[in-house]
Amino acid sequence: MLTEHGVPIAEVTYWMRKKRGVCGRAERDVRLKTEVRRVHEASFGVYGARKIWIALNGEGIAVARCTVERLMREMGIRGAPDGAATSLPATVADPSHERAPDRVDRAFIATRPHRLWVADFTEVALWQGRRVYVAFVVDVHSRAIYGWAPAVTNHTKLVLDMVDHALWQRDWAAAPYGTDGADLVHHFDAGGQGVFNWSSQHLY
Repeated sequence: MLTEHGVPIAEVTYWMRKKRGVCGRAERDVRLKTEVRRVHEASFGVYGARKIWIALNGEGIAVARCTVERLMREMGIRGAPDGAATSLPATVADPSHERAPDRVDRAFIATRPHRLWVADFTEVALWQGRRVYVAFVVDVHSRAIYGWAPAVTNHTKLVLDMVDHALWQRDWAAAPYGTDGADLVHHFDAGGQGVFNWSSQHLY
């Protein structure tokens, strides 16, 4: 058939190729594709070539990173984007906004729980390329997170919900320490990201 279609080939060459079967690289690719897909699915489609490469070698499956990249291209799979291209700038203070007095002066030390809280919020990239914002309050003494709140927008309500949650947690958690919270200082960055501009270093 090959000769008839203008591709001359010796009969001995045909039989040697048939006897040899599939080449070693092709067989290994088939096995590796199964492992690559397994790790990719175990990560819910999040892992890219680098993390899959690290995971496979960590399991004792020796494979080059370039091989993982090639196999993923052939299979048409990829990891979730990290969202770096859509990240917003860091906290930016609003010069027209009245700033609360600094009661901490970078001295992040507390001798008892519920004396000093520090808070911040961050942007988290989702698998689909979207993002969500999470605000949280940490007790300086215990390092415990006492309040948190998620939102799809970085408006003031996000931080107020976080503070409300932290105060609710404190109401039942502070009892063993004999404190009514009157001398609790809450420290937050001055400013925010994008449309969010709010600051606090208040007593609660």
